[in-house]
Amino acid sequence: MARTLKIGIIQQANTADMHENLMNLAHSIEACAAHGAELVVLQELHNTLYFCQTEDTRLFDLAEPIPGPSTGFFAELAASLGIVLVTSLFEKRAPGLYHNTAVVFEKDGSIAGKYRKMHIPDDPAYYEKFYFTPGDIGFEPIQTSVGKLGVLVCWDQWYPEAARLMALKGAEILIYPTAIGWESTDTDDEKARQLNAWVIAQRAHAVSNGLPVVSVNRVGHEPDPSGQTNGILFWGNSFVAGPQGEILAQAENGRPQNLVVKVDMERSENVRRWWPFLRDRRIDAYQDLTRRFRD
Repeated sequence: MARTLKIGIIQQANTADMHENLMNLAHSIEACAAHGAELVVLQELHNTLYFCQTEDTRLFDLAEPIPGPSTGFFAELAASLGIVLVTSLFEKRAPGLYHNTAVVFEKDGSIAGKYRKMHIPDDPAYYEKFYFTPGDIGFEPIQTSVGKLGVLVCWDQWYPEAARLMALKGAEILIYPTAIGWESTDTDDEKARQLNAWVIAQRAHAVSNGLPVVSVNRVGHEPDPSGQTNGILFWGNSFVAGPQGEILAQAENGRPQNLVVKVDMERSENVRRWWPFLRDRRIDAYQDLTRRFRD
């Protein structure tokens, strides 16, 4: 029999009330598990509003140690439902040292592993370099009972190097908790270009590595506390793609939504036989990839 995996993705609109967000997440996780999900993936920084729209030292109070209160909460959920759960937390590693960290829980509630976001953006309304130290764990897949998970986070999704390194280390699926959206002053044409680029880039990672991709984005409008912009309208569109980039399921762009998607985990083997990109890599000629730019 083919090996299939039921994956739950949770696209949520958040509020300023962390307890409300956690309760909504718990309800959605339970709903996905009730529909047979064995692996559930949450969006980036799902406990709170996306706080990186401004630079405010008081917001470091949102960070937690790992393990800590949030890991306890999600560990209990994973264990009670018997699922593997991918979360995204604001980690306090030490005073003045913080990370954007994905934590993966095994079916018994234990921490299977974590990934610290490697690529950190610094753009208007996405001032992440103020809050997050770049990851130092590297691109290491996390072994779980449902497979070897190549967990990356948001801005990482634009970098083919990150996806490739996860694939070369044996990842069976690429997973991207995400928080990305539009600024309201962008034209409709520009909004469409941005969304299409986001989907295309990640589908390309699926194709070039012969792996399924799971991307889970938040949804809804979150105002800019400073009032300097009109805030971010997160565009949702969370999706699961197969190893040839085929869309297996995709959420809408305007509302919270849970999806449970069946993925054929053996299909990657056949796809890689048909398209042996890893075989034909010219590893003898890629030295310049470690340079910032070739002047």
